[in-house]
Amino acid sequence: MEAKVLSSGIHHSSIPQSYIHPESERPRLSQVSACEDVPVIGLSSPDRPLIVQKVGQACKSYGFFQVINHGVNLEAVKRMSEVAYEFFGLSVEEKMKLYTEDPSKTVRLSTSVNISKEKVHNWKDYLRHHCYPLDTYVPL
Repeated sequence: MEAKVLSSGIHHSSIPQSYIHPESERPRLSQVSACEDVPVIGLSSPDRPLIVQKVGQACKSYGFFQVINHGVNLEAVKRMSEVAYEFFGLSVEEKMKLYTEDPSKTVRLSTSVNISKEKVHNWKDYLRHHCYPLDTYVPL
């Protein structure tokens, strides 16, 4: 199978044309303002409606936010990072066993959101792996 992922080990001397956005669609950095107070949202509050309100306001006003007090233990975060690093370090042949351009797949390696329909692709590889309900996805 052709290596369609960026982490294939192929070194590009230039950016492939399918990843170059037209200049009219690129952000104009001169129009980007500095953001010095990124919204920080703690998830440990028992007031769920307040958390939902904060998330909604952050998305509306900023488009992003930082989450704290999420309850995910630091060791689990470290292990997840290690597993991701290990996965993307596998041979192209191993990784390509999970490659698909079908966006409906629950376990999928791809290099863009919907590579078959996009005019311009995103410069990334990702592994999407659903995990809820856990019993359904652990075997995958």
